[in-house]
Amino acid sequence: MTGFHFKNNRWYSDGVALSKIAEKVGTPAYVYSLPAFEAKFREVDQAYKSVPHLVAYSMKTNDNLSVIRALGRLGSGIDVVSGGELFKARKAGIAPGKIVFAGVGKTDEEIAYALQEGIRYFNVESIPEIKAINSIAKKMGKTASIAIRFNPNVDALTHHYISTGKKENKFGVFLGDLEEVMATVRQSTSVRWTGVHAHIGSQMTQTAPLGKSAKVVEQIVLKLRREGFPIYDVNLGGGYGIDYKGEKPPKASQYASMVLPVIKRLNAGLILELGRFISGNSGVILTRVVYVKKSGKKTFYIVDAGMGDLIRPVLYEAYHRIAPAEGPQKPVQTVDVVGPICESGDFLAKNRKLPLAKRGDLLVVFSSGAYASVMGSTYNSRPLAPEIVVRGNRFAVARRRQTREDLTRLEKFVL
Repeated sequence: MTGFHFKNNRWYSDGVALSKIAEKVGTPAYVYSLPAFEAKFREVDQAYKSVPHLVAYSMKTNDNLSVIRALGRLGSGIDVVSGGELFKARKAGIAPGKIVFAGVGKTDEEIAYALQEGIRYFNVESIPEIKAINSIAKKMGKTASIAIRFNPNVDALTHHYISTGKKENKFGVFLGDLEEVMATVRQSTSVRWTGVHAHIGSQMTQTAPLGKSAKVVEQIVLKLRREGFPIYDVNLGGGYGIDYKGEKPPKASQYASMVLPVIKRLNAGLILELGRFISGNSGVILTRVVYVKKSGKKTFYIVDAGMGDLIRPVLYEAYHRIAPAEGPQKPVQTVDVVGPICESGDFLAKNRKLPLAKRGDLLVVFSSGAYASVMGSTYNSRPLAPEIVVRGNRFAVARRRQTREDLTRLEKFVL
């Protein structure tokens, strides 16, 4: 597990025992290894060094400011999907020329904010969005650069909730609408069409779908150039898979082998929007056992982290490896690991073989650097957990634990 290792009968993040972090900051808590984030970024950056490229980290997977700043110092750009993410990216020091703005439902306010900031370009998802961006840019006296996202109708061979490149998905422009798209852009005097974008899904563990998508994009670019559009950026999104339970997903260089020939033939610049591949295995959740409950033949480890801290198991049927922070790792009994929230869907694992545990034991939930804290909630009025970053033998609180007073800070009694 990148950034996390087991030695002397304890789990560590870099040079810090996870049990030491839990003793200091309490549980539940997110722990991120900054060197792990950086190593995965470098792997991608190196894989594409033979072509002009920008790795725009997809911060929807993990938007911690310290993480974003660390990646920015390595030259990372940022892929944002909201005005809030744009604000955080800029606050973390990311130059606007390295920011791309994606998402199917950008509001007028978000478009105006992005134009004012001077971002690299918008990833446009529909014909109405082209018209909206043009109208807002015209009023502001600006010209908006856009990359239009096409839906290549390629199956990413992943979970149906995170597949985005098939014709029935809400993302991207239908290829059959290409003529109408060209006509719309020609009529839009305040947009500059410079890129083509495609992203077919997340947690891809095979390279073939990416190669197929790249070839579809290549044909689109060639046609657009013949039609007089100066397309010089190709954005192939992200979606590279990670190891959750022993899978052996391709390395960045293997994905790159499917993409580089296309980019070189087109003599284009490449944009990548990788998130989970960089963040997923760079973080964990620490949680303590509150009770061990037996119900007939069933055993439950009731822990202090729940669906408000990690919603992926109930939302995506996702698997996250769980292990004791200290002691024997050999599984001896089958249990459900469940949280404190009043929902039957509040579980982290079901029918999982784990070592014996007792009240107060510390557990580690792995692969929690992506889509964990960012999807967190205060359901049942449970304060958000803190985020801890580790580098070498040092760790620090990057986001403090929310207090009970914080839960009511935006409210007041009315009427």
